[in-house]
Amino acid sequence: MPVWRTKKFANLTLSGVTGQGRFSGYASVFGEVDLGKDAIAPGAFAQSLARRGASGVRMLFQHDPGEPLGAWKTIREDARGLYVEGILSPGVARAQEVHMLMKAGALDGLSIGFQTVKARTDGKTGVRRILEADLWEISIVTFPMLPSARVSNVKNARFFRDKETELVRTMRRAARMMKL
Repeated sequence: MPVWRTKKFANLTLSGVTGQGRFSGYASVFGEVDLGKDAIAPGAFAQSLARRGASGVRMLFQHDPGEPLGAWKTIREDARGLYVEGILSPGVARAQEVHMLMKAGALDGLSIGFQTVKARTDGKTGVRRILEADLWEISIVTFPMLPSARVSNVKNARFFRDKETELVRTMRRAARMMKL
């Protein structure tokens, strides 16, 4: 079976953006098919992360290598997908703009840039399953490959889109009401 090497961009979900520009989220929720008909398999980034670590993966704006925004502090795979924690650099003008746009809910997509090392394509569905990928950058973007890759929680802003965040908010409200 031939091994095809291609470069591809996939999604990431941001959450928990703080006043200091810190945020976290998930990349490539395993098994979810993106607009490019790719699905990332669990373990696909393990070798790349072991070799590079978080400091070897760049944080960019719109996949532009001339627009670095900050640094990734944590990148790891877990049962759900590729978990990340990053911080926007406060002294970088574009990072400050991105931070304000993220807090306002106007910029809420993420996308990963990687080179495919090993993949298999399903002949019936056309979905390519990425079995191994060399992760080299994660970008904050306007339009992610996966439409559901969006900011789910921004500190000090009332912008929530996902069901998990809404459930947590409802539970916290209920707990506060029980204390009264």
